Amino acid sequence: MNLLRNPLMKTVFSLLILTTFFLWQPSLAQAEHEGKVQILLLGDSTAEGSIPRRLKPKGPHLESVIEQLLAAEGDLPACHVVNSSLSGEYIKRLFDSGRYDRDAAKLPGVDYIFIRYGLNDRARRENFTENFPKDFHALLARLRKDHPNAVLVPMTVIPFANEADSKKINDLVFQVAKAENLEVFDIYPRYAAELKKGHNMLNYRRYPLAKVPEKYHALVKPFVSGDRVVVMANELDPILGDLPGWYGDRHPNLAGYNVIADETAKYLAKKLRTQKTAQ
Repeated sequence: MNLLRNPLMKTVFSLLILTTFFLWQPSLAQAEHEGKVQILLLGDSTAEGSIPRRLKPKGPHLESVIEQLLAAEGDLPACHVVNSSLSGEYIKRLFDSGRYDRDAAKLPGVDYIFIRYGLNDRARRENFTENFPKDFHALLARLRKDHPNAVLVPMTVIPFANEADSKKINDLVFQVAKAENLEVFDIYPRYAAELKKGHNMLNYRRYPLAKVPEKYHALVKPFVSGDRVVVMANELDPILGDLPGWYGDRHPNLAGYNVIADETAKYLAKKLRTQKTAQ
């Protein structure tokens, strides 16, 4: 007996074929980049924020705050921010380590790329004044090749080093941008202005435990990470603030990253509105 001559069995067989077909089809879900403005952050430890992420893993951290601030404007397209930054990194290491190819080259649909290097380049790249601009030009060329539709945004460094050293780095960033006909997003003035409200309000404290007097070890125990006392802000300042070098680490705390996020969101909002008007 041919079961397919039975109308009921024929219908069941057809449904089985259709179900199998759909189960074997590739996912029809849209890629995350579709429908959202994609923003990529490339930079060093002052962009990554590894310590704040460790102290407060749920954040929100730089990329999420930028997204939230842009969404709060109400009239801007949905945005997704990818923070592909790494502590200790400089442009040559970004390439030599293979991280660029692994983490940045193939990201889909990137619309804006913010580039903030210079601090580690100055400390670790030989012949900095000559090689940093060369490395920066090479990075911009590669980004243009891999992300031809993206707006490239060179950034100045924040006031991490002293003012004179920061200026040396930032002058080179402006030099590269001028040669490449790119606009610089100058984050330095806003960050410096915020520091005038309190010189140590935007950096966390990271201090060797061995340099903390023994009598305070029980007090600092909840803040110990490895061989260091690590504190997000000022809660131990009244007791330990007079220790030599207590404020020496100038990496941003969450307040510092919120300054960067706020200024970045303001910069992007203007660009997105201009783009919207032009369409």
